Amino acid sequence: MVSPIEHFVNRSLGTWTAQRSGHNLAFRHVEEVESEIRIAPMDPEDPQLTELLASNQVASSAMCCPFSVTWQGTSDWDENATSDGSCLLVPVPESDTTGRLLRSQGYTETIPAVGHYRFSDDGTFVLVTPYERASAEERVWFATDDLRLRVALMRTSSGRGVLQASFSSEIRQRST
Repeated sequence: MVSPIEHFVNRSLGTWTAQRSGHNLAFRHVEEVESEIRIAPMDPEDPQLTELLASNQVASSAMCCPFSVTWQGTSDWDENATSDGSCLLVPVPESDTTGRLLRSQGYTETIPAVGHYRFSDDGTFVLVTPYERASAEERVWFATDDLRLRVALMRTSSGRGVLQASFSSEIRQRST
């Protein structure tokens, strides 16, 4: 039987067109971002994966379904600028519905990060990642096989205040 994290990762593989609306509460600014996101499985022998596991003192036998995410996007905040990047992500299950997620680059701060994931009763993937100056909470769920929805909150380091909130819809691209 496939675990919830394996099911989630397998459903996420592919190329997605994303539309994100981000609300920076501190600056009272709304940003619209359009991007293309590619999610692909990783080769378990990839040297970058081996390095990420070693830096977190995790045995390769403890990981499950490692994957990479690459993205390229444009923002209405600066129409001449594009943002792009990539990240390796490695689920390390602790139970059937919980675990750690190793990231070569974080969501809130562009440093390696370790988040804690869980699946809610309705199947929503919930990830909380603490950073030095803030924490991020992401919730991802599927409306259909080809439509993912994501809500992200960036909180103060104490977790009490919300600095930024965003909502994304991601539509899987189908090859023609």
